[in-house]
Amino acid sequence: MSLDVTAGEALIQNNLEKFLLVLSVSLTVATLSRTVSWMRQIPYTLLLVIVGVFLAFEDVRLVNLSPELILEIFLPPLLFEAGWNLHWKHLKQDLIPVTLFAIVGVMISIFGMGWLLATFTSIPLPVCLLVGASLSATDPVSVIALFRELGVGERLTVLMEGESLFNDGVAVVAFGLLVGLATGSQEFSLQATISNFSVFVGVGVGVGSAIGFGISYLTQRFDLPLVEQSLTLVAAYGTYVITENLGGSGVIAVVTTGVILGNFGSRIGMNPRTRLLVTEFWGFIAFFVNSIVFLLIGDRVQFDSLQESLVPIAIAIGGLLLTRAIGIFGLGGFSNWVAKSDIKLPELTVLWWGGLRGSVSIALALSVPVMLPEREDVIGIVFGVVLFTLLVQGLTTKSLLQNLSLLDENSRKQEYTEVVARRAALERVLQHLQQQQVRSDVPPEFYNYQTSLIQGELNQLQHQLQHLQNEDPDLKDYASQLLKDELLAIEADTYAEFVKSGQLNQELAPFLQGQS
Repeated sequence: MSLDVTAGEALIQNNLEKFLLVLSVSLTVATLSRTVSWMRQIPYTLLLVIVGVFLAFEDVRLVNLSPELILEIFLPPLLFEAGWNLHWKHLKQDLIPVTLFAIVGVMISIFGMGWLLATFTSIPLPVCLLVGASLSATDPVSVIALFRELGVGERLTVLMEGESLFNDGVAVVAFGLLVGLATGSQEFSLQATISNFSVFVGVGVGVGSAIGFGISYLTQRFDLPLVEQSLTLVAAYGTYVITENLGGSGVIAVVTTGVILGNFGSRIGMNPRTRLLVTEFWGFIAFFVNSIVFLLIGDRVQFDSLQESLVPIAIAIGGLLLTRAIGIFGLGGFSNWVAKSDIKLPELTVLWWGGLRGSVSIALALSVPVMLPEREDVIGIVFGVVLFTLLVQGLTTKSLLQNLSLLDENSRKQEYTEVVARRAALERVLQHLQQQQVRSDVPPEFYNYQTSLIQGELNQLQHQLQHLQNEDPDLKDYASQLLKDELLAIEADTYAEFVKSGQLNQELAPFLQGQS
Protein backbone atom coordinates (compact mmCIF):
# COMPACT_ATOMS: atom_id res chain seq x y z
CA MET A 1 0.00 0.00 0.00
CA SER A 2 2.80 2.39 0.93
CA LEU A 3 4.60 1.57 -2.32
CA ASP A 4 1.48 2.52 -4.30
CA VAL A 5 1.23 5.79 -2.40
CA THR A 6 4.90 6.53 -2.98
CA ALA A 7 4.61 5.77 -6.71
CA GLY A 8 1.52 7.98 -6.95
CA GLU A 9 3.26 10.85 -5.18
CA ALA A 10 6.30 10.48 -7.46
CA LEU A 11 4.06 10.60 -10.53
CA ILE A 12 2.31 13.73 -9.27
CA GLN A 13 5.66 15.37 -8.51
CA ASN A 14 7.03 14.44 -11.94
CA ASN A 15 3.94 15.84 -13.72
CA LEU A 16 4.09 19.02 -11.64
CA GLU A 17 7.75 19.52 -12.50
CA LYS A 18 7.00 19.07 -16.21
CA PHE A 19 4.08 21.51 -16.01
CA LEU A 20 6.25 24.13 -14.29
CA LEU A 21 8.95 23.65 -16.94
CA VAL A 22 6.42 24.15 -19.76
CA LEU A 23 4.97 27.19 -18.02
CA SER A 24 8.39 28.73 -17.42
CA VAL A 25 9.43 28.34 -21.06
CA SER A 26 6.08 29.62 -22.34
CA LEU A 27 5.98 32.72 -20.15
CA THR A 28 9.63 33.48 -20.90
CA VAL A 29 8.94 33.45 -24.64
CA ALA A 30 5.74 35.47 -24.19
CA THR A 31 7.64 38.07 -22.13
CA LEU A 32 10.51 38.32 -24.60
CA SER A 33 8.02 38.79 -27.44
CA ARG A 34 6.88 42.03 -25.79
CA THR A 35 10.28 43.35 -24.70
CA VAL A 36 12.70 42.50 -27.53
CA SER A 37 12.12 44.84 -30.48
CA TRP A 38 12.58 42.38 -33.37
CA MET A 39 10.40 39.79 -31.64
CA ARG A 40 7.49 42.23 -31.50
CA GLN A 41 7.02 41.74 -35.22
CA ILE A 42 6.01 38.10 -34.61
CA PRO A 43 2.76 37.17 -32.80
CA TYR A 44 3.80 35.51 -29.54
CA THR A 45 1.83 32.33 -30.31
CA LEU A 46 3.84 31.79 -33.50
CA LEU A 47 7.04 32.52 -31.59
CA LEU A 48 6.05 29.77 -29.15
CA VAL A 49 5.60 27.34 -32.05
CA ILE A 50 9.08 28.22 -33.36
CA VAL A 51 10.63 27.64 -29.93
CA GLY A 52 8.73 24.36 -29.63
CA VAL A 53 10.02 23.20 -33.03
CA PHE A 54 13.57 24.09 -31.96
CA LEU A 55 13.13 22.05 -28.76
CA ALA A 56 11.77 19.14 -30.82
CA PHE A 57 14.77 19.41 -33.17
CA GLU A 58 17.04 19.15 -30.11
CA ASP A 59 14.88 16.19 -28.99
CA VAL A 60 13.74 18.00 -25.82
CA ARG A 61 10.25 16.66 -25.12
CA LEU A 62 8.30 18.62 -22.51
CA VAL A 63 4.86 16.99 -22.17
CA ASN A 64 3.06 14.39 -24.27
CA LEU A 65 0.38 16.35 -26.16
CA SER A 66 -2.60 13.97 -26.05
CA PRO A 67 -6.03 14.57 -27.65
CA GLU A 68 -7.65 14.44 -24.20
CA LEU A 69 -5.33 17.21 -22.99
CA ILE A 70 -6.34 19.45 -25.90
CA LEU A 71 -10.06 18.68 -26.16
CA GLU A 72 -10.90 18.44 -22.47
CA ILE A 73 -8.40 20.80 -20.80
CA PHE A 74 -7.23 23.39 -23.33
CA LEU A 75 -10.15 23.77 -25.73
CA PRO A 76 -13.13 24.62 -23.44
CA PRO A 77 -11.60 27.81 -21.94
CA LEU A 78 -10.38 29.01 -25.35
CA LEU A 79 -13.83 28.50 -26.89
CA PHE A 80 -15.60 30.12 -23.95
CA GLU A 81 -13.31 33.16 -23.96
CA ALA A 82 -13.85 33.70 -27.67
CA GLY A 83 -17.63 33.31 -27.30
CA TRP A 84 -17.69 35.67 -24.31
CA ASN A 85 -15.93 38.42 -26.29
CA LEU A 86 -17.83 37.88 -29.56
CA HIS A 87 -20.40 40.65 -29.94
CA TRP A 88 -23.74 39.19 -30.98
CA LYS A 89 -24.73 42.48 -32.62
CA HIS A 90 -21.81 42.20 -35.03
CA LEU A 91 -22.12 38.43 -35.46
CA LYS A 92 -25.83 38.71 -36.26
CA GLN A 93 -25.08 41.06 -39.14
CA ASP A 94 -22.81 38.46 -40.75
CA LEU A 95 -24.51 35.31 -39.55
CA ILE A 96 -25.24 34.07 -43.10
CA PRO A 97 -21.63 34.19 -44.41
CA VAL A 98 -20.29 32.84 -41.08
CA THR A 99 -22.74 29.93 -41.23
CA LEU A 100 -21.88 29.22 -44.86
CA PHE A 101 -18.15 29.25 -44.14
CA ALA A 102 -18.52 27.10 -41.03
CA ILE A 103 -20.81 24.41 -42.47
CA VAL A 104 -20.60 24.34 -46.28
CA GLY A 105 -16.98 25.48 -46.21
CA VAL A 106 -16.05 22.60 -43.90
CA MET A 107 -17.75 20.10 -46.21
CA ILE A 108 -15.84 21.51 -49.20
CA SER A 109 -12.55 21.21 -47.27
CA ILE A 110 -13.20 17.63 -46.11
CA PHE A 111 -14.26 16.18 -49.45
CA GLY A 112 -11.91 18.33 -51.54
CA MET A 113 -8.76 17.46 -49.59
CA GLY A 114 -9.91 13.85 -49.20
CA TRP A 115 -10.40 13.43 -52.94
CA LEU A 116 -7.06 15.05 -53.84
CA LEU A 117 -5.12 12.91 -51.36
CA ALA A 118 -6.87 9.72 -52.46
CA THR A 119 -6.22 10.55 -56.14
CA PHE A 120 -2.52 11.40 -55.87
CA THR A 121 -1.42 9.09 -53.03
CA SER A 122 -1.96 5.44 -52.13
CA ILE A 123 -3.82 6.31 -48.92
CA PRO A 124 -7.41 4.91 -48.87
CA LEU A 125 -10.23 7.42 -49.39
CA PRO A 126 -11.82 6.98 -45.91
CA VAL A 127 -8.45 7.78 -44.29
CA CYS A 128 -7.98 10.76 -46.61
CA LEU A 129 -11.38 12.05 -45.52
CA LEU A 130 -10.18 11.81 -41.91
CA VAL A 131 -7.23 14.01 -42.83
CA GLY A 132 -9.63 16.45 -44.49
CA ALA A 133 -11.85 16.52 -41.39
CA SER A 134 -8.85 17.10 -39.11
CA LEU A 135 -7.66 20.01 -41.23
CA SER A 136 -11.06 21.63 -41.82
CA ALA A 137 -11.12 23.33 -38.40
CA THR A 138 -9.49 26.77 -38.46
CA ASP A 139 -7.65 28.14 -35.44
CA PRO A 140 -6.95 31.83 -36.05
CA VAL A 141 -5.70 32.70 -32.53
CA SER A 142 -2.47 34.18 -33.87
CA VAL A 143 -4.20 36.09 -36.66
CA ILE A 144 -6.88 37.49 -34.32
CA ALA A 145 -4.17 38.61 -31.88
CA LEU A 146 -2.43 40.32 -34.80
CA PHE A 147 -5.71 41.93 -35.90
CA ARG A 148 -6.28 43.42 -32.44
CA GLU A 149 -2.69 44.61 -32.14
CA LEU A 150 -2.76 46.34 -35.53
CA GLY A 151 -6.29 47.73 -35.21
CA VAL A 152 -7.87 45.72 -38.03
CA GLY A 153 -11.58 46.40 -38.46
CA GLU A 154 -14.16 44.77 -36.20
CA ARG A 155 -16.00 43.13 -39.08
CA LEU A 156 -13.03 41.18 -40.41
CA THR A 157 -12.25 40.02 -36.87
CA VAL A 158 -15.85 38.85 -36.33
CA LEU A 159 -15.92 37.00 -39.66
CA MET A 160 -12.65 35.22 -38.91
CA GLU A 161 -13.43 34.40 -35.27
CA GLY A 162 -17.10 33.57 -35.84
CA GLU A 163 -16.25 31.10 -38.58
CA SER A 164 -13.59 29.46 -36.44
CA LEU A 165 -15.86 29.06 -33.41
CA PHE A 166 -18.57 27.29 -35.34
CA ASN A 167 -16.46 25.29 -37.80
CA ASP A 168 -14.56 23.77 -34.87
CA GLY A 169 -17.79 22.10 -33.77
CA VAL A 170 -18.74 21.02 -37.29
CA ALA A 171 -15.26 19.59 -37.91
CA VAL A 172 -15.25 17.62 -34.64
CA VAL A 173 -18.71 16.19 -35.40
CA ALA A 174 -17.72 15.29 -38.98
CA PHE A 175 -14.51 13.66 -37.75
CA GLY A 176 -16.46 11.52 -35.29
CA LEU A 177 -18.78 10.34 -38.06
CA LEU A 178 -15.88 9.55 -40.43
CA VAL A 179 -13.84 7.54 -37.92
CA GLY A 180 -16.31 4.66 -38.18
CA LEU A 181 -15.96 4.61 -41.98
CA ALA A 182 -12.16 4.58 -41.83
CA THR A 183 -12.01 1.76 -39.28
CA GLY A 184 -14.74 -0.22 -41.08
CA SER A 185 -16.96 -0.35 -37.99
CA GLN A 186 -19.87 1.25 -39.86
CA GLU A 187 -21.08 1.89 -43.41
CA PHE A 188 -22.01 5.23 -44.89
CA SER A 189 -25.68 6.16 -44.79
CA LEU A 190 -26.78 9.65 -45.79
CA GLN A 191 -29.89 9.47 -43.64
CA ALA A 192 -27.98 8.23 -40.58
CA THR A 193 -25.25 10.82 -41.11
CA ILE A 194 -27.72 13.70 -41.27
CA SER A 195 -29.58 12.32 -38.26
CA ASN A 196 -26.42 11.93 -36.17
CA PHE A 197 -25.18 15.37 -37.19
CA SER A 198 -28.52 16.94 -36.19
CA VAL A 199 -28.40 15.20 -32.81
CA PHE A 200 -24.81 16.29 -32.14
CA VAL A 201 -25.53 19.91 -33.00
CA GLY A 202 -29.01 20.01 -31.46
CA VAL A 203 -27.89 18.59 -28.11
CA GLY A 204 -24.92 20.96 -28.10
CA VAL A 205 -27.00 24.07 -28.76
CA GLY A 206 -29.71 22.91 -26.34
CA VAL A 207 -27.40 22.19 -23.40
CA GLY A 208 -25.32 25.29 -24.07
CA SER A 209 -28.42 27.49 -24.18
CA ALA A 210 -29.89 25.96 -21.02
CA ILE A 211 -26.69 26.48 -19.03
CA GLY A 212 -26.05 29.94 -20.48
CA PHE A 213 -29.52 31.31 -19.76
CA GLY A 214 -29.69 29.46 -16.41
CA ILE A 215 -26.51 31.10 -15.13
CA SER A 216 -27.63 34.45 -16.59
CA TYR A 217 -30.82 34.47 -14.52
CA LEU A 218 -29.08 32.96 -11.48
CA THR A 219 -26.56 35.81 -11.27
CA GLN A 220 -29.46 38.29 -11.16
CA ARG A 221 -30.15 37.08 -7.62
CA PHE A 222 -26.84 38.17 -6.10
CA ASP A 223 -23.85 40.44 -6.59
CA LEU A 224 -20.78 38.39 -5.68
CA PRO A 225 -18.03 39.05 -8.27
CA LEU A 226 -15.79 36.12 -7.30
CA VAL A 227 -18.71 33.68 -7.31
CA GLU A 228 -19.91 34.93 -10.69
CA GLN A 229 -16.38 34.65 -12.08
CA SER A 230 -16.11 31.10 -10.75
CA LEU A 231 -19.48 30.21 -12.28
CA THR A 232 -18.19 31.11 -15.75
CA LEU A 233 -15.17 28.83 -15.25
CA VAL A 234 -17.39 25.96 -14.09
CA ALA A 235 -19.72 26.67 -17.03
CA ALA A 236 -16.89 26.36 -19.58
CA TYR A 237 -15.74 22.93 -18.41
CA GLY A 238 -19.09 21.68 -17.09
CA THR A 239 -20.91 22.43 -20.33
CA TYR A 240 -18.33 20.48 -22.33
CA VAL A 241 -18.40 17.42 -20.05
CA ILE A 242 -22.20 17.29 -19.70
CA THR A 243 -22.81 17.67 -23.43
CA GLU A 244 -20.25 15.04 -24.40
CA ASN A 245 -21.82 12.58 -21.93
CA LEU A 246 -25.25 13.29 -23.45
CA GLY A 247 -23.98 12.49 -26.94
CA GLY A 248 -23.80 16.07 -28.20
CA SER A 249 -21.06 18.38 -29.42
CA GLY A 250 -19.22 19.82 -26.43
CA VAL A 251 -17.50 22.35 -28.69
CA ILE A 252 -20.76 23.82 -29.97
CA ALA A 253 -22.24 23.77 -26.45
CA VAL A 254 -19.33 25.76 -24.94
CA VAL A 255 -19.45 28.30 -27.77
CA THR A 256 -23.21 28.72 -27.26
CA THR A 257 -22.80 29.18 -23.50
CA GLY A 258 -19.99 31.70 -23.97
CA VAL A 259 -21.94 33.80 -26.49
CA ILE A 260 -25.07 33.85 -24.28
CA LEU A 261 -23.21 34.75 -21.08
CA GLY A 262 -21.04 37.34 -22.82
CA ASN A 263 -23.89 39.11 -24.61
CA PHE A 264 -26.91 38.48 -22.36
CA GLY A 265 -25.91 37.22 -18.92
CA SER A 266 -23.16 39.78 -18.40
CA ARG A 267 -25.67 42.59 -18.99
CA ILE A 268 -28.66 41.42 -16.97
CA GLY A 269 -26.83 39.62 -14.17
CA MET A 270 -23.53 41.46 -13.64
CA ASN A 271 -22.73 45.02 -12.73
CA PRO A 272 -20.12 46.81 -14.90
CA ARG A 273 -17.32 46.16 -12.39
CA THR A 274 -18.03 42.41 -12.30
CA ARG A 275 -18.30 42.30 -16.09
CA LEU A 276 -14.86 43.89 -16.40
CA LEU A 277 -13.44 41.54 -13.77
CA VAL A 278 -14.74 38.46 -15.60
CA THR A 279 -13.49 39.75 -18.97
CA GLU A 280 -10.00 40.34 -17.57
CA PHE A 281 -10.06 36.92 -15.92
CA TRP A 282 -10.84 35.18 -19.22
CA GLY A 283 -8.24 37.27 -21.01
CA PHE A 284 -5.67 35.88 -18.57
CA ILE A 285 -6.97 32.30 -18.98
CA ALA A 286 -6.78 32.54 -22.79
CA PHE A 287 -3.24 33.93 -22.63
CA PHE A 288 -2.22 31.24 -20.15
CA VAL A 289 -3.64 28.34 -22.17
CA ASN A 290 -2.40 29.63 -25.53
CA SER A 291 1.08 30.10 -24.08
CA ILE A 292 1.15 26.39 -23.25
CA VAL A 293 -0.65 24.80 -26.18
CA PHE A 294 1.29 26.51 -28.99
CA LEU A 295 4.62 25.62 -27.39
CA LEU A 296 3.53 21.99 -27.09
CA ILE A 297 2.36 21.91 -30.73
CA GLY A 298 5.87 22.77 -31.87
CA ASP A 299 7.46 20.44 -29.33
CA ARG A 300 5.29 17.51 -30.48
CA VAL A 301 6.73 17.56 -34.04
CA GLN A 302 8.30 14.28 -35.18
CA PHE A 303 10.82 15.14 -37.90
CA ASP A 304 11.19 11.54 -39.08
CA SER A 305 7.45 11.29 -39.65
CA LEU A 306 7.44 14.62 -41.53
CA GLN A 307 10.25 13.50 -43.85
CA GLU A 308 8.41 10.30 -44.72
CA SER A 309 5.23 12.24 -45.53
CA LEU A 310 6.64 15.14 -47.56
CA VAL A 311 4.70 14.30 -50.75
CA PRO A 312 1.31 13.81 -49.03
CA ILE A 313 1.95 16.96 -46.97
CA ALA A 314 2.62 18.99 -50.13
CA ILE A 315 -0.57 17.62 -51.75
CA ALA A 316 -2.55 18.34 -48.58
CA ILE A 317 -1.23 21.92 -48.45
CA GLY A 318 -2.21 22.49 -52.06
CA GLY A 319 -5.62 20.93 -51.41
CA LEU A 320 -6.13 23.03 -48.31
CA LEU A 321 -5.35 26.30 -50.10
CA LEU A 322 -7.47 25.32 -53.10
CA THR A 323 -10.53 24.18 -51.14
CA ARG A 324 -10.21 27.16 -48.79
CA ALA A 325 -10.21 29.47 -51.82
CA ILE A 326 -13.28 27.76 -53.27
CA GLY A 327 -15.06 27.96 -49.92
CA ILE A 328 -14.19 31.55 -49.05
CA PHE A 329 -14.43 33.23 -52.46
CA GLY A 330 -17.30 31.08 -53.73
CA LEU A 331 -19.43 31.21 -50.59
CA GLY A 332 -18.46 34.83 -49.95
CA GLY A 333 -19.63 35.77 -53.44
CA PHE A 334 -22.85 33.79 -52.94
CA SER A 335 -23.47 35.57 -49.63
CA ASN A 336 -22.83 38.95 -51.24
CA TRP A 337 -25.36 38.11 -53.95
CA VAL A 338 -28.10 36.56 -51.79
CA ALA A 339 -27.72 38.31 -48.42
CA LYS A 340 -26.10 41.55 -49.64
CA SER A 341 -23.22 40.93 -47.21
CA ASP A 342 -20.90 43.24 -49.14
CA ILE A 343 -17.69 41.48 -48.10
CA LYS A 344 -14.92 43.11 -50.11
CA LEU A 345 -12.37 41.12 -52.12
CA PRO A 346 -9.42 42.18 -49.89
CA GLU A 347 -11.34 40.95 -46.82
CA LEU A 348 -12.09 37.63 -48.51
CA THR A 349 -8.40 37.31 -49.40
CA VAL A 350 -7.37 37.75 -45.75
CA LEU A 351 -10.02 35.23 -44.67
CA TRP A 352 -8.61 32.76 -47.20
CA TRP A 353 -4.94 33.18 -46.28
CA GLY A 354 -5.55 33.68 -42.55
CA GLY A 355 -7.37 30.37 -42.07
CA LEU A 356 -4.64 28.79 -39.96
CA ARG A 357 -4.85 25.32 -38.45
CA GLY A 358 -3.87 24.58 -34.87
CA SER A 359 -4.81 22.77 -31.69
CA VAL A 360 -8.13 21.27 -32.85
CA SER A 361 -6.53 19.75 -35.95
CA ILE A 362 -3.72 18.29 -33.82
CA ALA A 363 -6.18 16.85 -31.29
CA LEU A 364 -8.29 15.19 -33.99
CA ALA A 365 -5.24 13.66 -35.68
CA LEU A 366 -3.91 12.28 -32.39
CA SER A 367 -7.33 10.79 -31.58
CA VAL A 368 -7.31 8.54 -34.66
CA PRO A 369 -7.70 4.95 -33.34
CA VAL A 370 -4.48 2.96 -32.95
CA MET A 371 -6.08 0.06 -34.84
CA LEU A 372 -5.99 2.11 -38.04
CA PRO A 373 -2.83 1.11 -40.01
CA GLU A 374 -2.48 4.56 -41.56
CA ARG A 375 -2.67 6.41 -38.20
CA GLU A 376 0.94 7.64 -38.35
CA ASP A 377 0.39 8.87 -41.91
CA VAL A 378 -2.60 10.94 -40.74
CA ILE A 379 -0.60 12.43 -37.84
CA GLY A 380 2.40 13.22 -40.05
CA ILE A 381 0.30 14.93 -42.75
CA VAL A 382 -1.74 16.95 -40.26
CA PHE A 383 1.33 18.13 -38.32
CA GLY A 384 3.08 19.13 -41.54
CA VAL A 385 0.11 21.16 -42.78
CA VAL A 386 -0.42 22.78 -39.37
CA LEU A 387 3.22 23.89 -39.24
CA PHE A 388 2.93 25.32 -42.77
CA THR A 389 -0.16 27.37 -41.90
CA LEU A 390 1.34 28.66 -38.66
CA LEU A 391 4.88 29.40 -39.81
CA VAL A 392 4.23 30.46 -43.42
CA GLN A 393 0.70 31.84 -43.55
CA GLY A 394 0.80 33.18 -39.99
CA LEU A 395 4.07 35.05 -40.43
CA THR A 396 3.03 36.61 -43.76
CA THR A 397 -0.47 37.78 -42.78
CA LYS A 398 0.78 41.19 -41.64
CA SER A 399 2.44 41.80 -45.03
CA LEU A 400 -0.76 40.73 -46.76
CA LEU A 401 -2.79 43.21 -44.70
CA GLN A 402 -0.33 45.97 -45.61
CA ASN A 403 -0.36 45.11 -49.32
CA LEU A 404 -4.18 45.07 -49.36
CA SER A 405 -4.28 48.47 -47.59
CA LEU A 406 -6.31 47.04 -44.74
CA LEU A 407 -4.03 48.39 -42.03
CA ASP A 408 -3.77 52.13 -42.54
CA GLU A 409 -7.49 52.89 -42.54
CA ASN A 410 -8.26 50.63 -39.62
CA SER A 411 -5.25 51.74 -37.61
CA ARG A 412 -6.52 55.33 -37.92
CA LYS A 413 -9.94 54.18 -36.75
CA GLN A 414 -8.33 52.40 -33.83
CA GLU A 415 -6.33 55.51 -32.92
CA TYR A 416 -9.47 57.64 -33.25
CA THR A 417 -11.42 55.25 -30.99
CA GLU A 418 -8.69 55.35 -28.35
CA VAL A 419 -8.69 59.15 -28.30
CA VAL A 420 -12.50 59.22 -28.06
CA ALA A 421 -12.41 56.74 -25.18
CA ARG A 422 -9.79 58.78 -23.32
CA ARG A 423 -11.81 61.96 -23.83
CA ALA A 424 -14.98 60.30 -22.53
CA ALA A 425 -13.16 58.99 -19.45
CA LEU A 426 -11.59 62.37 -18.62
CA GLU A 427 -14.92 64.18 -19.15
CA ARG A 428 -16.48 61.88 -16.55
CA VAL A 429 -13.56 62.50 -14.18
CA LEU A 430 -13.96 66.27 -14.64
CA GLN A 431 -17.71 66.07 -14.08
CA HIS A 432 -17.18 64.07 -10.89
CA LEU A 433 -14.55 66.54 -9.68
CA GLN A 434 -16.79 69.53 -10.30
CA GLN A 435 -19.69 67.90 -8.44
CA GLN A 436 -17.58 67.33 -5.32
CA GLN A 437 -17.81 69.79 -2.47
CA VAL A 438 -14.45 71.13 -1.38
CA ARG A 439 -13.32 68.96 1.51
CA SER A 440 -11.76 70.65 4.51
CA ASP A 441 -8.83 68.25 4.50
CA VAL A 442 -7.98 68.93 0.83
CA PRO A 443 -6.50 72.33 -0.16
CA PRO A 444 -8.59 74.25 -2.75
CA GLU A 445 -5.46 74.58 -4.86
CA PHE A 446 -5.52 70.82 -5.40
CA TYR A 447 -9.00 71.00 -6.96
CA ASN A 448 -7.96 73.91 -9.17
CA TYR A 449 -4.80 72.12 -10.28
CA GLN A 450 -6.60 68.89 -11.13
CA THR A 451 -9.33 70.75 -12.99
CA SER A 452 -6.87 72.75 -15.11
CA LEU A 453 -4.77 69.61 -15.72
CA ILE A 454 -7.74 67.61 -16.99
CA GLN A 455 -9.13 70.53 -18.99
CA GLY A 456 -5.78 71.02 -20.70
CA GLU A 457 -5.62 67.35 -21.69
CA LEU A 458 -9.20 67.50 -23.00
CA ASN A 459 -8.30 70.49 -25.19
CA GLN A 460 -5.29 68.59 -26.54
CA LEU A 461 -7.44 65.52 -27.27
CA GLN A 462 -9.96 67.69 -29.11
CA HIS A 463 -7.19 69.08 -31.31
CA GLN A 464 -5.96 65.51 -31.93
CA LEU A 465 -9.44 64.38 -33.00
CA GLN A 466 -9.75 67.37 -35.34
CA HIS A 467 -6.34 66.60 -36.84
CA LEU A 468 -7.33 62.96 -37.48
CA GLN A 469 -10.58 64.03 -39.14
CA ASN A 470 -8.72 66.49 -41.37
CA GLU A 471 -6.36 63.67 -42.44
CA ASP A 472 -9.24 61.26 -43.10
CA PRO A 473 -12.66 62.88 -43.70
CA ASP A 474 -14.31 59.43 -43.52
CA LEU A 475 -13.66 59.49 -39.78
CA LYS A 476 -16.56 61.93 -39.38
CA ASP A 477 -18.96 59.18 -40.42
CA TYR A 478 -17.08 56.81 -38.14
CA ALA A 479 -17.48 59.27 -35.26
CA SER A 480 -21.23 59.33 -35.86
CA GLN A 481 -21.31 55.53 -35.76
CA LEU A 482 -19.32 55.51 -32.51
CA LEU A 483 -21.81 57.89 -30.92
CA LYS A 484 -24.73 55.81 -32.16
CA ASP A 485 -23.16 52.66 -30.65
CA GLU A 486 -22.63 54.50 -27.37
CA LEU A 487 -26.26 55.68 -27.27
CA LEU A 488 -27.48 52.18 -28.13
CA ALA A 489 -25.35 50.70 -25.33
CA ILE A 490 -26.78 53.20 -22.83
CA GLU A 491 -30.35 52.33 -23.88
CA ALA A 492 -29.69 48.56 -23.70
CA ASP A 493 -27.97 48.84 -20.31
CA THR A 494 -30.92 50.81 -18.95
CA TYR A 495 -33.34 48.06 -19.96
CA ALA A 496 -30.97 45.52 -18.37
CA GLU A 497 -31.07 47.48 -15.09
CA PHE A 498 -34.88 47.38 -15.09
CA VAL A 499 -34.80 43.61 -15.69
CA LYS A 500 -32.23 43.09 -12.95
CA SER A 501 -34.33 45.08 -10.45
CA GLY A 502 -37.42 43.01 -11.33
CA GLN A 503 -39.40 45.91 -12.83
CA LEU A 504 -39.35 44.27 -16.27
CA ASN A 505 -39.76 40.59 -17.09
CA GLN A 506 -37.59 40.77 -20.19
CA GLU A 507 -35.44 43.27 -22.02
CA LEU A 508 -37.10 45.54 -24.55
CA ALA A 509 -35.79 45.73 -28.09
CA PRO A 510 -33.69 48.94 -28.28
CA PHE A 511 -35.50 51.74 -30.10
CA LEU A 512 -32.26 53.10 -31.55
CA GLN A 513 -31.33 49.74 -33.06
CA GLY A 514 -33.92 50.12 -35.79
CA GLN A 515 -33.08 53.73 -36.59
CA SER A 516 -30.85 54.59 -39.52
